[in-house]
Amino acid sequence: MNTNATATVSRTHYLTLAALFAALTAVGAFLRIPTPWSSFTLQIFFVCMAGVLLGPKWGALSQMVYVVLGLIGLPIFTQGGGLGYVFQPTFGFLLSYIPAAYVIGLVARGSVDKGRLTLACIAGLAVVYGVGMPYMALILNVYLGKGLGLMELLWAGMLPFLPWEAVKVAATVFLAERLLPALRK
Repeated sequence: MNTNATATVSRTHYLTLAALFAALTAVGAFLRIPTPWSSFTLQIFFVCMAGVLLGPKWGALSQMVYVVLGLIGLPIFTQGGGLGYVFQPTFGFLLSYIPAAYVIGLVARGSVDKGRLTLACIAGLAVVYGVGMPYMALILNVYLGKGLGLMELLWAGMLPFLPWEAVKVAATVFLAERLLPALRK
């Protein structure tokens, strides 16, 4: 097979996987785990998997497709879709999926090392909360005028979710160790 044919197969392969992870992230929005405080979704799990399995470029593309599809009106976010979703307090988290998948892929670099995969996912989570929390504060306190303090914001958007994020990271590491070698074949 010539080099151009190989590049086409590889590009087609990754485009297909990026589309798959965009769809899985959409499905993850509706896979809710209820708790007394809030419902947890599996979106971040699929963001981590996209970054780890597809790398920075294709992982970020998968999440960009997800966000764009939601913004053009497909009801694939937890509470619907459309341009008006940018005024939802949680939209910053959705927006963060794009750079988070990129960072995860960059740090993971296709490694099956548990430590590197864990670090990659934690770096991605730092991006998710680093973008999502200030956006949430902006919408809640400036746009909606709620006047929430730091601790109220942390409880609304981060602290109750951290134990579940640890479970998602562990699941990502467990699955990536098994899936990465298969994807390389």
